Amino acid sequence: MALTNTTITSWKLQEIVAHSSNVSSLVLGKASGRLLATGGEDCRVNIWAVSKPNCIMSLTGHTSPVECIQFNSSEERVVAGSQSGSLRLWDLEAAKILRTLMGHKASVCSLDFHPMGEYLASGSVDSNIKLWDVRRKGCVFRYKGHTQPVHCLAFSPDGKWLASASDDSTIKLWDLIAGKMITEFTSHTSAVNVVQFHPNEYLLASGSADRTVKLWDLEKFNMIGSSEGETGAVRSILFNPDGSCLYSGSENTLRVYGWEPDRCFDVVHVGWGKVSDLAISNNQMIAVSYSQNNVSWYVVDLSRVKKSGSVIQGLIQDKPIPAPTSALGTTLRRNYERPTTSCTGQEMKQSSEADRRSPEGERRSPSSEDEKEDKESSAEITNPEDYKEIFQPHSVISRTPPKRTEPFPAPLEHSFSESVLEKPGPHVLSVVVTTSVTSPSRPVVTTTKPKPSTGIILSARNEPIGLNAGDFLSVTGVMGDEEALAQIRKGHDTMCVMLTSRYKNLDTVRSVWASGDVKTSLDSAVSMNDLSIVVDVLNILNLKPSLWKLDLCTSILPQIEDLLQSKYESYVQTGCISLKLILKRFWPLISDTLAAPPSVGVDITREERHQKCKACYKQLKNLSNVVKNRAEQVGRHGSTFKELQLLMAPLDC
Repeated sequence: MALTNTTITSWKLQEIVAHSSNVSSLVLGKASGRLLATGGEDCRVNIWAVSKPNCIMSLTGHTSPVECIQFNSSEERVVAGSQSGSLRLWDLEAAKILRTLMGHKASVCSLDFHPMGEYLASGSVDSNIKLWDVRRKGCVFRYKGHTQPVHCLAFSPDGKWLASASDDSTIKLWDLIAGKMITEFTSHTSAVNVVQFHPNEYLLASGSADRTVKLWDLEKFNMIGSSEGETGAVRSILFNPDGSCLYSGSENTLRVYGWEPDRCFDVVHVGWGKVSDLAISNNQMIAVSYSQNNVSWYVVDLSRVKKSGSVIQGLIQDKPIPAPTSALGTTLRRNYERPTTSCTGQEMKQSSEADRRSPEGERRSPSSEDEKEDKESSAEITNPEDYKEIFQPHSVISRTPPKRTEPFPAPLEHSFSESVLEKPGPHVLSVVVTTSVTSPSRPVVTTTKPKPSTGIILSARNEPIGLNAGDFLSVTGVMGDEEALAQIRKGHDTMCVMLTSRYKNLDTVRSVWASGDVKTSLDSAVSMNDLSIVVDVLNILNLKPSLWKLDLCTSILPQIEDLLQSKYESYVQTGCISLKLILKRFWPLISDTLAAPPSVGVDITREERHQKCKACYKQLKNLSNVVKNRAEQVGRHGSTFKELQLLMAPLDC
């Protein structure tokens, strides 16, 4: 059978070791799609050029893990928020720190630059949003309204509105001129991870952990569309530059949506795991994801992706939905008016007047402490050549026109590439063998001196780095078929027994659940003494907060204590989500019930509620010690436990 060589729709471009410890945040430059900033638990911000293996610049100054990063529109500046609540702003062209901004009481988890002025917004685990004037080096306004961490912020293209998305399942729209909330969208049923404005029209898109993408009309302030069929939490969304469609990134899947009417144009399966950010350049989508201290780049060829036409059969309904009847090029709603001058005058006048009435907006002159912090911050240029090419000062007139970025070439679908990368030593050569079905000739073997350690991990590698495969092979030499099969089957029977038992237990819980008694089904899961079953049930309950009752809290709080101290990351995460939900929904009831004076006469219902609240309070007190100890650890879980510690603070009163 003859093989045909065709280019593929999506592929993994590169994988790098980005930090010496776990990566905690990253962002792509949307203007070029060629610049990446990563933040790590090593408290550094590293700047990378997409497809190049070496870090261009490493920014230091933070003393706690970097939780979020953002470029400005020209990609000349980058701001990073830390777990301690501080923000640091760097000028990449000048390679220096510009500002250190302090004010949040907890971890900063979202950032965005104002499109036309010297302002930026930050959202925090403390549920507050702050608007900063970079020139004044201080906070000029604070927006309150969310009850849980603010995980995404986005300014409108005209710079007059700010959208915020939170774990409280709401999206709020703020008027920067009036300094108040315009409206609130509450149709999501779980945490909202991302929001983005349409590039031209009065339209807002949002993606949530409830596995939906929703679109909101900003003239009538109502929902005009909602997706179905996402395979997991929606982590990234991006409008096409011309605004014709919306891209949605969830676990291993890219979907292309249209609206009015709702339709899905295409679904592309990409092995990017939990994608973190998207950008478009040269009709290609650049996507990034991270795991531990590795960062991976992926490319999707948008010329091979459907962006218009009928829906994919079976995704929404059996028959294709016709396109809107409006003429091509016309819009159904208003467009943003983009002023030619920067937003530094009338647009912020109202906020400035409010600042003078609020201590939050007091002018802040640089103090000796700030100057000391700025001196401790640095921008270390680790790759001068790439730095000069990318951040060439705009004030310098170049005699040659700037280089145009070219699309990344797609690999052939049936080509085979084998790369062996060994740890370079003083006399070690790297061997690269390349074979392609297009060439009838023999493989070409070239020997080249390896470059200095770059931190790059080739996506096409077929052997682990730093490991000797011989250590895992039979001592006698070549392994026979029987011995190989025995090795493969080793532990297989045990795993089958374990999975069979788990299936039977889950089937038992499901049969009880079908009767409509959630409390009994949870009790049956707890009685099995298998935390994996409890986690499976909790993952369902966490998606349906309306199912939670006070009875459930008394049963599940002792299990949460075991989950928070588990060695499995997924167990800890599920336990944290459940505990957060209990504190948000039931702590006011528990505290009010226990603080209420004794009732006159006999009230059995009240007595039962009082006993349940008393039991929950005792269990929450025990959990507060666990949370306090875990909050001292560094990393992603440390930030989550700090948030829980804030929620549990009333227990100590």
